[in-house]
Amino acid sequence: MEEKIDVKRKKNKIKIVLVSILVVLIIAYATYAAWQLFAHPTDVFLVEEGSISEEQRAEGYIIRNETKVQGNNYKNGIVQIKTEGEKCAKDENIFRYYSSGEDELVKKIQELDEKIDEAQKKDTTTILPSDIKLLDKEIDLRLAEISKNNDIQKISEYKKEIENYITKKTNIVGENSQAGSYLSNLIQERKNYENQLNSGSEYLKAPMSGVVSYKVDGLEDVLTPDDFSSFNRSFFDSLNLKTGQTIATNTECGKVVNNYVCYIATILKKDQLHDIKQGSSLKLRLSNGDEISSTVENLTEQTNDDVLVVFKISKDIEKLISNRKISFDIIFWQYSGYKVPNSAIIKENNLAYVIRNRAGYLTRVLVKVEKENENYSIIDNYSSDELKEMGYNSSDLNVSTKINMYDEIQTVAK
Repeated sequence: MEEKIDVKRKKNKIKIVLVSILVVLIIAYATYAAWQLFAHPTDVFLVEEGSISEEQRAEGYIIRNETKVQGNNYKNGIVQIKTEGEKCAKDENIFRYYSSGEDELVKKIQELDEKIDEAQKKDTTTILPSDIKLLDKEIDLRLAEISKNNDIQKISEYKKEIENYITKKTNIVGENSQAGSYLSNLIQERKNYENQLNSGSEYLKAPMSGVVSYKVDGLEDVLTPDDFSSFNRSFFDSLNLKTGQTIATNTECGKVVNNYVCYIATILKKDQLHDIKQGSSLKLRLSNGDEISSTVENLTEQTNDDVLVVFKISKDIEKLISNRKISFDIIFWQYSGYKVPNSAIIKENNLAYVIRNRAGYLTRVLVKVEKENENYSIIDNYSSDELKEMGYNSSDLNVSTKINMYDEIQTVAK
């Protein structure tokens, strides 16, 4: 009896040992699997739309055809007629300088306006009421336009028209009122102050058509598109410009900028060119994420493997007016389509495959690699005609030839 008990005890011990070993193995496997998942969290990928590109970060200098505009009374301060970024025609007034004693003259004109208004209210004369009503109607119309308009230039025009209508109304009332002599004197005094104000102002005209800017940094005659041959690394370094710094608004002068074309000049090393040539069309990405089109206007090899590259910009000029030195990305090429990691692509005999995983069932899929960079590729399916041109039928290849959006593919150990 005791022997049976001993045998049973031994069997239980063996079972316990086996169960313990099994538990240890399960824990070890779970630990290994968890480690594998942690070490390779992206073993399986979804096929999705995406884009890849080849890019080069660079720093560049904005070169514009621009003309500085400055008058004799620049110490008096500027009154903007054309605002920052507003277009102008050649010989159009773009700004003026304050005249000497302008604040005092403006104050006197305002005081006279109050006296004229008070005199008109006291006068009960109703001569030529139709003319007055017509002028009041025009004034109300202009005020209504101002209230619903956001165009600064239009608002300025409406204000000038209102001033003209008020002047006409004042003249009519003054000439026909019972207190005509007093009003006439006030009106004449106001005109004298206005003439004095206007005669003392210096108006500056646009030397060419373009965009008005008051961001003047003194490099308008230095960084010009007339001759790129003087541009090199040491020249740009000597300018001591900070990347991305906004040009401050100048209170003494302005400028007119050609709004049809500007340039970005940069210095690259030969191995950074990616086979671009003069005339190549490229996209440039600005620091705010905007992408602008450009063409390579100039490509000049310099010393120490330096290459001067000048990009010509024909659109979105206004995005570059506030800066002189910027950082940007040169996009040499950009492709869109099914984006997959390079680690998921198998290349054999000049063909490319991916491993598709559908519920654990693995299938080789023949794909066409459209473009690849260091980490990713854009793939697509071969058409039946393309397969025939290659001398294959899908049955000959013994693989699938169709990859779809959101298919799961897995990486392959290299």
